[in-house]
Amino acid sequence: MRLLVVEDEARLAAALRRGLQAEGFAVDIAADGQDGLEMARHGGYDAMILDVMLPRLSGYRVVRQLRAERHWLPVLMLSAKDGEYDQADGLDCGADDYLTKPFSYVVLLARLRALLRRGAQARPVVLAFGDVELDPAERRVLVRGDEVTLTAREFALLEYLMRHPGQVVSKTELLDHVWDAALETAPNAVEVYVGYLRRKIGRERLETVRGAGYRLAIVE
Repeated sequence: MRLLVVEDEARLAAALRRGLQAEGFAVDIAADGQDGLEMARHGGYDAMILDVMLPRLSGYRVVRQLRAERHWLPVLMLSAKDGEYDQADGLDCGADDYLTKPFSYVVLLARLRALLRRGAQARPVVLAFGDVELDPAERRVLVRGDEVTLTAREFALLEYLMRHPGQVVSKTELLDHVWDAALETAPNAVEVYVGYLRRKIGRERLETVRGAGYRLAIVE
């Protein structure tokens, strides 16, 4: 397994290389974000360990750029920034896992092995289906390049449908996943919000499959 470590603290980078090589990994080091991005693009690595605070290009920008290019290299992000919003930012940018410094080397290895088991599966930061794009982190929806403003419930409904592209999704499934299961919600709430959503993204983009549910459609 070939690993790329992008870390500007020379002592930590060297320690990671020694430890990972002792576990049988082949390890390359990049000391700044720009070099790390170029090596990740072309190096054929199985996974990357990526610091957040880097010279030239931050770890956030590195992973976001890779995902924008549809490069699905598994990324374990390291950072001394341990706030919950910092971790959320890293994961929303496209990282697969986030570990705060100082960290346990045993835990790092376990998380790295978990990433390698999952492999480089497609997991775009921005969801796209036809001419509709949805960015969960930025809470933005574009239809044919124009931004559409959705309520929180409309956004959640569209996001769930876009995570099941081309599939028929039943009203029961939508109630279970988009509405609060602890609250009693009338089944016709789905129909109401489907109507709201159709008015905003275009009726032809959201089909009713009689007796089964709803399905997103691509508009030519």
